[in-house]
Amino acid sequence: MDKFRAMHVFVTATDAGSFAGAASTLGLSPQMIARYIDHLEQHLQVRLLNRTTRRQQLTEFGRAYYTRCVRVLADVEAADALALESHAQPMGALKISAPQNFGAQSLMPVINHFLAQHPRVEIDLDLTDRYVDLIAEGIEAAFRIGDPGVADSTSLVVRPLRPYQLLVCASPAYLQAHGTPTQPSELADHACLGYVFTDRVMDKEWTFTRHGKAYPVQVGSRLRVNSADAQLKAAIAGFGVVMAALDLLAPALASGQLVRVLPTFEGPSKPMSLIYPADRQRTAKLRHFIDEAMAAFGP
Repeated sequence: MDKFRAMHVFVTATDAGSFAGAASTLGLSPQMIARYIDHLEQHLQVRLLNRTTRRQQLTEFGRAYYTRCVRVLADVEAADALALESHAQPMGALKISAPQNFGAQSLMPVINHFLAQHPRVEIDLDLTDRYVDLIAEGIEAAFRIGDPGVADSTSLVVRPLRPYQLLVCASPAYLQAHGTPTQPSELADHACLGYVFTDRVMDKEWTFTRHGKAYPVQVGSRLRVNSADAQLKAAIAGFGVVMAALDLLAPALASGQLVRVLPTFEGPSKPMSLIYPADRQRTAKLRHFIDEAMAAFGP
């Protein structure tokens, strides 16, 4: 007996309310429907339906077994659809998470290009600096800057990307009023605009490198915000030194509103990763997005 077929017949007969109704739905005879149910009951060694000439009714076990069968058949159908989709054109909704600043400045052009290339795909992009739980929140791909934060999870794949490089800048007015630092250590005496995370402490140490040597410095400021745009506006207004990605700073640098500080030192950089569930049969939409992301940000 094909157990899945018998389960399907049992669920259909229960939904239809009669063997005759199930027979019409499945294109079988009522006798064949009864045979499937009998075989299933013999296999389970328990009665599923109480049947009379006028009606059928689920037993207590039959009700519990029906609920489980509905779940199992739905899972089988979803698995079959997943296998089919893996060979098909990308389609459907894709849920992605990324840090606010990276997502708004660097990732959005990639998202726009991806949507233009795949018109049947929709993207829900969650920009947050919180460490999201991919499995619990149904997120199919997440970008992380810094520690990936997945420990030894076997349910997630972590793909390293190129480091997230940061530059340090200030406005000409600020530098004229407070002096231009020539060594990283001098930043300890400057107002360095801080970035506040929702689920972890602010990074108060900026580390520069030159010729392979690291130059860490403890920084502080009267102003700490959780928005890179707000930091940028404060820096342009002359309120302090800002550390941010080139994508965000480029327009202000080009216009002269900001000037790069410590240009002979390499600015701080952090590791960046792309994380997604460790499902070998990933959908076409996710496979194509991973390829696009790796092409744009890969090491």
